Amino acid sequence: MATVPATPTGPRLVELLVADAPSAWADAGFHVADDRVVVGTVAFVLTGGAAGGASERGITGWRLSGVDPAGVVDGRVDGLPTELVEADGTTPDTDAAPHPNGVVGLDHVVVSTPDLERTIGAFTATGLDLRRIRGTDETGTGLRQAFFRLGPTILEVVSGPEPSGRPAAQAPASWFGVAVDVADLDATAALLGEGLGPVKAAVQLGRRIATLRHKAFAMTVAVAAMDDGPSR
Repeated sequence: MATVPATPTGPRLVELLVADAPSAWADAGFHVADDRVVVGTVAFVLTGGAAGGASERGITGWRLSGVDPAGVVDGRVDGLPTELVEADGTTPDTDAAPHPNGVVGLDHVVVSTPDLERTIGAFTATGLDLRRIRGTDETGTGLRQAFFRLGPTILEVVSGPEPSGRPAAQAPASWFGVAVDVADLDATAALLGEGLGPVKAAVQLGRRIATLRHKAFAMTVAVAAMDDGPSR
């Protein structure tokens, strides 16, 4: 970790805990050091399943700073395991070795929920500001989306058209995956070959996206790669 000028106050995503082996992410072209992958201002901590057993998969927890602890109930936010850390004026080392696959930042994290209103309430209770809701008429997919900010990273929450009406203890929210920014999507596609799906237009105007075939690398987190865009 490198000390940098104090970052703005407010909710920020610091780390994502992932039950993958470091070798899997290295095979997908990420630079791995000390079982960590630094992507922009966020670090992926690769536990290899050791934290909770080999049966663990995907994102298993996150570490946040600048949120209201009153919104974290028994170490969870709407069922998502959550650890609070101090905003100490440090960020992951921006001088870290570059990723061979061209990744330069974390665009957004996607959370899936059976009850959008419930999850929105849980996140706003931690101090996150709801930026936007997209209804089914906008998405054209039968899904609804809500958007928050965690520092430079967007938090996207997706749900079906109708709320489940069930509490988080019975039907918790879960992490769906992440989208990363890459410097040159064509170069990333050339490097990964069949490990990356077809490049297509993204929802974001003027940007393109492709899905990492993460299972081909023994990864358990869904990852999409996007053209690096302007500050949002």
